[in-house]
Amino acid sequence: MRYKNQRIFRNDRKAYKRYLKKTRGLELIRQFNTPKFKHPSVQEMSNFNTIKHIWGIGDRLYKLAHEYYSDSEMWWVIALYNQKPTEFHYKLGDVLYVPVPLESVLFYIGY
Repeated sequence: MRYKNQRIFRNDRKAYKRYLKKTRGLELIRQFNTPKFKHPSVQEMSNFNTIKHIWGIGDRLYKLAHEYYSDSEMWWVIALYNQKPTEFHYKLGDVLYVPVPLESVLFYIGY
């Protein structure tokens, strides 16, 4: 779902061609464009609620996304909102916020 509107392009740059030819026997590779999202402004963030969560043992972003959004693939929304892209950026006891409703958040980040 995260890549549903992303353009696929042919990466046939010389550096990749040499590497892919040598290691995998490929001439090119097809890739998704890197999506560009924006962090919601303070005014935009006032249009949705947040659920406060204290990072604990066993927490994972995908588990939180499943719990709050019923979709574990939306973990990146929580990561983007908190400006911490991976679980390694959180420590026990850190406060993070889960923005809801999901549809509003996706609208404001440009998804």
